[in-house]
Amino acid sequence: MIDVSALPKAELHVHIEGTFEPEQIFEIAARNGVALKYASVEALRDAYHFSDLQSFLDLYYAAMNVLRTERDFEELTLAYLRRAQAQGVKHAEIFFDPQAHLQRGIAFDVVIDGLWSALQRSARDFGITTKLIMCFLRDLTADSAMQTLDLALPYQERIVAVGLDSAERDNPPSKFAEVFGRARASGFLTVAHAGEEGPPEYVWSALDDLKVSRVDHGVRSLEDPRLVERLRDTRMPLTVCPLSNVRLRVVPTLAEHPLKRMLDAGLVATVNSDDPAYFGGYVSDNYAQTAQALRLTGADLATLARNSFEASFIGAAEKAAFIAQVEAAGDATSKEAPAV
Repeated sequence: MIDVSALPKAELHVHIEGTFEPEQIFEIAARNGVALKYASVEALRDAYHFSDLQSFLDLYYAAMNVLRTERDFEELTLAYLRRAQAQGVKHAEIFFDPQAHLQRGIAFDVVIDGLWSALQRSARDFGITTKLIMCFLRDLTADSAMQTLDLALPYQERIVAVGLDSAERDNPPSKFAEVFGRARASGFLTVAHAGEEGPPEYVWSALDDLKVSRVDHGVRSLEDPRLVERLRDTRMPLTVCPLSNVRLRVVPTLAEHPLKRMLDAGLVATVNSDDPAYFGGYVSDNYAQTAQALRLTGADLATLARNSFEASFIGAAEKAAFIAQVEAAGDATSKEAPAV
């Protein structure tokens, strides 16, 4: 069995609010005097049965309601970093959703200062380099996104990119073309969730209307051969989240997940955890369970890890150093049998 936790990797698709474990939800709720509708940690965890993306989002937004202070956001982020360290993560690019907090009356600076306090300790305490990506909620208006971009401009030294997440159905990337154009002009990189529940056309739109540097999810891209050709030829990274795809019914089972076909098609696929507290595993759990289900080899796993650094927003020298770590680890695993 390949020890995937020992394989150096970057995580490029993780929502910090989606790392909020039930035990921590109850702890912070008690501290802030917030009543929960669930009687216990077990009762809350038992509610993690989702029929689609929206059913998950309903619970996700309700849980984050207990986050009120800078300390809360700092503790949430530190808890993720501890778990990521144990899973072999060397670099993490972390999403956060300010609009979900602004709607609750939590100021932008409370959120980002709490996150930043934790990330300032990340390299020293956990050996993980980090970057922040601010996501817009696509089921809100483009005007709301533009107002949030205004709030982010004074924090450009902390935020590397803007993204697009939340309910994909009936919310095409083109809705946010003007916002993303202004973000790019202001110096932000851009990414977007596309081709998860939405059709391949949404991936085209993310590429052409938002001019993204990465596509988050993108699993439905395989339905369009021309799109696959473009993604392959441009080496456009895809941040795939296998356990999430199963839990949200994007694919029926891991054994039917398209990740192996994506690799075989020459796509720059990566493996990530998305919202690991809700979907049954952090990044190495996604590697291990998917490897077993799809009979991925050590060489496949090394490719995924290399892709994760290639697709990251770090500098060329840092990428080369991390990829050298993967190559060293890969020498020990590339000839191994599939992970079964």
